Amino acid sequence: MGWARHTGISAAIAAFVALATPDAHAANGAYAVDAADISEVGSCKVESWMSAASNTDFAAVANPSCVVDPFRPIELSLQTIRARSDSDWSTTIAPKAKTNFVPTGVGRWGLSAYGGGSFDAATGEALTAFAVIPATFRLSEVMRINVNGGWLWDRTVDRHYLTYGIGFDWKFTDTLQWTIEAYGQAGAAEIASVTQPRFQTGVRYRPNEIFSVDLIYGRNITGENANWITLGTTIRFPVQGSQPEHQRTGHL
Repeated sequence: MGWARHTGISAAIAAFVALATPDAHAANGAYAVDAADISEVGSCKVESWMSAASNTDFAAVANPSCVVDPFRPIELSLQTIRARSDSDWSTTIAPKAKTNFVPTGVGRWGLSAYGGGSFDAATGEALTAFAVIPATFRLSEVMRINVNGGWLWDRTVDRHYLTYGIGFDWKFTDTLQWTIEAYGQAGAAEIASVTQPRFQTGVRYRPNEIFSVDLIYGRNITGENANWITLGTTIRFPVQGSQPEHQRTGHL
């Protein structure tokens, strides 16, 4: 019984790290399904969110990131997660690198890739490694579909999973965007909810190029079979003198 409980906790941590990936312009903040875009070289942002579940699980996440160009544009991020699962607290650090191979555009697919890992901040123990291919198809300047496929290694139980996700973004006013997504991981697990599909939907309010706030409802988002409410914010630091983001990559 204790081993099964440990498996559930480690799977929840792995899901927060590998599936709760950044911003609706270079990812999706507290959303799990990533977009293929990355921001302009030299730009930075700080994403943060808090998630509370109906079973009392909780997570607080901070995710600073910047885009650099050592040999090609790469978005580097360092996510810090403070989480409670089954009354046990953990602090996890997850570095990630992402690059775009095919730019997105209306009527065509864009493609990128990212990879990284996570470790326990208290013990230094490696927890997960992951790699994902995000693809984005822009239906119009205000609608897009994001599809993700990847791999996750949960080192704490030495299990490998296929990860997947599909999401839809619609910017229905100048300041409001709606997102809906389903995602998950496929593989062997003692707890059924770990490999059952997960779901989130929410609204983003973005009054300007610098700041946005998200309110999200989720179900089973870490494989624990509970309902979640997430409140998130993003603060962006664009390159001085650069074009507004919606002019570079469409309104989304």
